[in-house]
Formats: sequence, C-alpha cells, structure tokens
Amino acid sequence: MVRWKPGSRSTNIEDRRGDGSSSGGGFGGLNLPMGGGKGCLGLGGGTVGIIVVVAVLLLGGGNIGDILGSGGGGSGGFPIGPDITLPGLPSAPGDSIPSGPESDADADLVDYVSFVLDDVQTTWRDEFTGAGERYDDATLVLFTEAVNSGCGTAQSASGPFYCPLDSKAYLDLDFFRELRDRFGAPGDFAQAYVIAHELGHHVQNLLGINDKVQTQQQRNPDDANDLSVRQELQADCFAGVWAHSTYERKILEKGDLEEGLAAAASVGDDRIQKESTGRVDPESFTHGTSEQRQHWFTRGYDSGDIDRCDTFTAEEL
Repeated sequence: MVRWKPGSRSTNIEDRRGDGSSSGGGFGGLNLPMGGGKGCLGLGGGTVGIIVVVAVLLLGGGNIGDILGSGGGGSGGFPIGPDITLPGLPSAPGDSIPSGPESDADADLVDYVSFVLDDVQTTWRDEFTGAGERYDDATLVLFTEAVNSGCGTAQSASGPFYCPLDSKAYLDLDFFRELRDRFGAPGDFAQAYVIAHELGHHVQNLLGINDKVQTQQQRNPDDANDLSVRQELQADCFAGVWAHSTYERKILEKGDLEEGLAAAASVGDDRIQKESTGRVDPESFTHGTSEQRQHWFTRGYDSGDIDRCDTFTAEEL
C-alpha cells in the first residue's frame, strides 16, 4: 500500500512487547482450536443494518436495538498449528522483526500497522454512522511470545485473535514473518488483510452476532464448526470490502490484491492441516479452505457491498 506516512502511531495501539504482561503459558480460556478460534466474527462495508437483520433472522430473531453489545469467547482466523513456535530470528536488511517497543528496527512496521488500524476503523465508523449506529473503536495489542487477554492467556502460536470480552485484537508481529516465510504470503497488503479480518470480528461483536452464533452452537453442537466457518468466511469477505474502499481511494499499488489473496489462501484449514498433520479432515474445519477464503475475500473486494457477504444463508461456501 502507498500514501501512508511513517512517524505516527494510532491512539488505539497498546504496545505490550517485552513489558512483562506478555508472559504466561497455554491458552487459559481462549478455546482456540488449531491456534485459531471458534465464534470468529466479521462484517464489511455498506449498509450495516441489512446484514445485521439477515444474521439476526438466521440466528434466532431479535431486533437491532436488542443485539448491540459484547460477545463471548475469543475469535481468531489465522491458525498456524498447535506445534508451531515463532522463531526470534535476527532481522535481515529490510526486515521488521519486533524486539520490543524501544527497538528502532520495529518503528516502520508498527507505524504501518497503526495506519491500517486507523484506516479500517475509519471505514467502519463511517458505515455505522451512515446506518445511524455508533461505532466504538477496538484496541490492537502488540505482544511477544504470550499475552494475557480478557479471554485468557494465549501464546504467539495461536496467531492473531480478537477477544470480544475486552474489545481488543491481539497480534505478535512475528506472525508477519511466518506469513511471509512459512506461508508464502509476503507484502504489506497481506499484513493489512490480517488486521482488517480481525477488526471484522470486532464489528460483529458490536452488533451482537457473536452471542447469537455461540448460542446456536450451544443449542446445536453438530452445527458448531459450520457456523464457525461461515463466520470466518464472512470476516474474509468484509476484509475484501474494506480492500475495495482502498481501491476507490486510490491507496493501492500494483500487486496489493494478489498479496491479500495469497494471505487468505495461506491460512485455509486444508492447507494448515496438511502441513501440520499430513492429512485433511473437512469435518474439523473451523475457518474454511484456502479456496473458500480467497473466494469470499474476492467477493467482498469486487462488490464493496456487505450484502454480498451473507455467508450464513449461502448454500455453497
């Protein structure tokens, strides 16, 4: 992406790298299968009210005024496998590998993350305002190795995740190194896709969709994975809708869309399972296949319309 200026930080960045709070073991209470999370949430640009009505009708009734509020367990979208540890490799020329808030080597990367965070949230704020609703900003927490969240303690191997209980997304910047080196998805727009996806979960949390889905999962355990997949794919579609807005504002450069698509494909359940276990088990999918994630990201990007992101009623994903 172009037309962003290094040197400024979002007020919604909470930098916990190396401060002692990013410590602890295990997953505490996040309920993160394969490092990702059930109950993953998302939305996109367009008329907020329409997609809310669709989700509410699907998930058991109610009205827009009733469903605004916070949700339940942690949300992810980028599982990288239960046996993966992120290496603290020294940075090479041009790399931006985190080593703590005081490190100048991280400055440009954190500035870029700040830019994307603010840009995505400005987009959602405009969408909510246009629908007569209020958008409350999410916070993005940067951490290293492990972090304590409102949903419990998580390690970097969980990948980026969103906790609806504290309205914060969590990111170890080393994930971008994994995205590039392990998953073959380099580039700044691949990084932007990750952030936009997690903020999609925040939007769903504001609209109460998280609670509705979790209720359905509890009532119908056999449908739990399918609902999780549909939430994840919707988040991918909404990330695509935001990407469409960046195209309209002419802040994309050549190759950015391909970077986003590569990132979406790199974190498909089928690819992760194949790499981690050597086999693929569709019955255990919670995030969607590489093909599905690319499809729904592209659908959002091509249309720029959240009404095109209704994964809950789609017969085929």
